[in-house]
Amino acid sequence: MTFSLVGRCARTGMLGAVVTTSSISVGSRCSHARAGIGAALTQHRTDPRLGPLALDLLAHGFSAPEAMQAVVAATPHRHWRQLALIDAAGRTAVYSGANVRAERGEAQGRDCAAIANIVRSASLPQAMVGAFEAQPEQPLARRLLDALAAGEEAGGEFQPVTSAALLVVDRESFPYVDLRADDHARPIAELARLWEKYEPEAHAYVIRAVDPEAAVPPPGLKLANA
Repeated sequence: MTFSLVGRCARTGMLGAVVTTSSISVGSRCSHARAGIGAALTQHRTDPRLGPLALDLLAHGFSAPEAMQAVVAATPHRHWRQLALIDAAGRTAVYSGANVRAERGEAQGRDCAAIANIVRSASLPQAMVGAFEAQPEQPLARRLLDALAAGEEAGGEFQPVTSAALLVVDRESFPYVDLRADDHARPIAELARLWEKYEPEAHAYVIRAVDPEAAVPPPGLKLANA
């Protein structure tokens, strides 16, 4: 009952993940990303430990396929897990254990990989990949959101989704974007609305962290002290 995608922007090197499900707080459990390293998704009978483990392996020089193979081999309950991984070079890997419930699906594309379980169509991940690949000139966050919307349009879950999350990292140790919609009637649309509101200030928040004296509010915006 979850569909998601990891992606990379070839222009900027940004990495990120987007995910939605019919249970609450999907962003706290399923999506993981590390600047300059990669992004990971862990779902179905979710084990949040697997995302950081995969990113640690990437940080030690493993490619995404190598890291996925190692994570799966080291996971006792691998048959219940569904995973996706992308590294800083855009290489991807996916895994669906034998006990992951149908309809389930996986798809890998240029700088992206999508996975889904307990959805209306096994082709849903391919629809997400197609949407992500369609406009490479757009910001990574926008492309991730387009992919999520495409998954919903391709059939989505059997139950209404109630939470969604967007995570993007750039060059710093903290996220460039970390937005979540929880316990919401339309979480995918709400996540898109939050990004539209956050996008004009995203770069300014980074500048405030790394060079506070140079922080200037964008035209027409009053930057808060947060």
